[in-house]
Amino acid sequence: MGGRALRYELYPLVYSEIDNFNLKKVLSWGSLPRHYLSENPKKLLSAYIGSYLRDEIIAEAKLRNITAFTKFLESAAFSNGEIVNYSNMATDCGVSSVTVKEYFGILEDTLIGRFVPAYTKKAKRRIVSSPKFYFFDIGVANFLHKLNGVVEKTEAYGKALEHLVYLEMYAYCKYNDLDYEISYWRTSAQTEVDFVVGNAEIAIEVKAADNVQNKHLRGLKQFADDYQPKRSIVVSTDKYYRKSDNIEMMHIEYFLNELWNNRIINS
Repeated sequence: MGGRALRYELYPLVYSEIDNFNLKKVLSWGSLPRHYLSENPKKLLSAYIGSYLRDEIIAEAKLRNITAFTKFLESAAFSNGEIVNYSNMATDCGVSSVTVKEYFGILEDTLIGRFVPAYTKKAKRRIVSSPKFYFFDIGVANFLHKLNGVVEKTEAYGKALEHLVYLEMYAYCKYNDLDYEISYWRTSAQTEVDFVVGNAEIAIEVKAADNVQNKHLRGLKQFADDYQPKRSIVVSTDKYYRKSDNIEMMHIEYFLNELWNNRIINS
């Protein structure tokens, strides 16, 4: 009967569901339940990607060019969390940019990933408007990217940390029926804020830094000048909470605890 069907989605495990939360394990292997709880998550990820991501999606979408789609998955993982460049990916995969857009549509339809739009409202500066794309699980993205876990103080570690913050905020909003869009902001001069919640209510920058410094606050300060968010937050691996120029600095686990206790995004 029309109007009687409700859609619910389950996401990988989130911070509030994991006892003795292991940050390094999540950043390396993701938080799909079987993978996170396994002593050998790499083997399970290999089987998961081989039997589902490739075989079932290819069959469901009735794809003929399996080689190109496999290359696309790897290319999408390599640029996970980055601005999508259809032309470059098309060249890498040996297909047209139209086909690459269709492949991304397949990943969206099968809930393997989602786009994060650029925040473009009331722009005072020249800003980038292309979306970013994130896979639904960190471990899946890492495995497709051929990463054997992530190491602290590396670029991969920083990208995984950013990915985690996005996934946790997205799941929090969905589980609490909150109609907040999560976007990002970048100027043509490459000044960026990783995440903007709602209509610029909250601006969040993620840094894999043990000591947050003024140079890490530049994007948030420019964004605050243009949009006056209610809160500006740097999420990092710096152990100490503090404030500077109305910008809050939080350790990643402090931030996640605050998020799931309804003290970051109002429900």
